[in-house]
Amino acid sequence: MRGFHGAGVLEIIDNSDGDTFRAIYTVRFEESIYVLHCFQKKSKRGISTPRQEIDLIRSRLALAEQAHTEWKKAQK
Repeated sequence: MRGFHGAGVLEIIDNSDGDTFRAIYTVRFEESIYVLHCFQKKSKRGISTPRQEIDLIRSRLALAEQAHTEWKKAQK
């Protein structure tokens, strides 16, 4: 997925009965995979991800980073 500058954010795209579904996840952390967002792409114009979805993914990535940092501290 573009726009995350090497954050290890990837997407799975699936088409079913004319609809497109996306799952966004990060593999940035060695011990975990965090699913950041899953949604149905509704726009029929272009393949780009809508801005509100990108903003939500960014905020969830920040939350995942925070949760992972807290988890690592608890493991010590």
